[in-house]
Amino acid sequence: MRKRLIQIFGFLITSLGWLFVLCTMAMDYWRITQLGGQGGSFIIKVAWYWSNLWKDCFTDSTAVTNCRDFPVLWSVTPFVQGVRGLLMCGLTLGFFGVVLCFLGMECTYIGGADKTKDKMLFAGAVFHFAGGVSDLAGYCLYINRIARTTFAPSVGPGVLRYDLGPPIFLGLVGCFFIFLGAVFYAVTVCRVLCPESKVVYAYGGRTYMAPRSGGRTLYTGYYRPSRQYGSYLGSSRSSSSKISKISQTTPTKNSERDAFV
Repeated sequence: MRKRLIQIFGFLITSLGWLFVLCTMAMDYWRITQLGGQGGSFIIKVAWYWSNLWKDCFTDSTAVTNCRDFPVLWSVTPFVQGVRGLLMCGLTLGFFGVVLCFLGMECTYIGGADKTKDKMLFAGAVFHFAGGVSDLAGYCLYINRIARTTFAPSVGPGVLRYDLGPPIFLGLVGCFFIFLGAVFYAVTVCRVLCPESKVVYAYGGRTYMAPRSGGRTLYTGYYRPSRQYGSYLGSSRSSSSKISKISQTTPTKNSERDAFV
């Protein structure tokens, strides 16, 4: 029951994270800056410049927005193109991760045997983690580009100092949710896929390693009661050999008829 709850919670967390990342690709105000009024005063804002992954826009004090869409694919600014590619790659990996995790969850009745479902769930967690890394790299690339201009000691004429917009923070939260859900998935199957060998210390200083059979552990340890009742070993071979030894040491008596003959 606990395993199912953890997997369901992980599915909800990762799905919410990918939804956040998907929404950021269509949101505006990835970066934004404003220009003040007469004499450079920022008390009265008269213009806002903002951008996203698809266009640059200008909004004046009358709330009229003029936008310029980015040109064809091969003439877009390189860092914007890199951010697009990383986010799209992450979303593709996340899609396969969601499908694999849905099939591998314990509460679903598709996907095969339990061992197969655990492997599918672990593979989905790996896809989630790889997709989250790709998305995080895309956001970090965009942040680095803005920070280099914002914190530069001097910029050229006509270069604006932008601030980070809400989509960046929403995307970072989505990446955190993706990583958290992947960890939840991995925790539920790591003990099944990588079982630990258990060593049982029995009486008489003997050590015994429990064998594995079909994912289940069989225990056939040693039992040694007090000496006055004899000794018993867990294997049939040892008991038969002990019986044979007793039969060899027991003297045989010949009957009187055999002695007469």
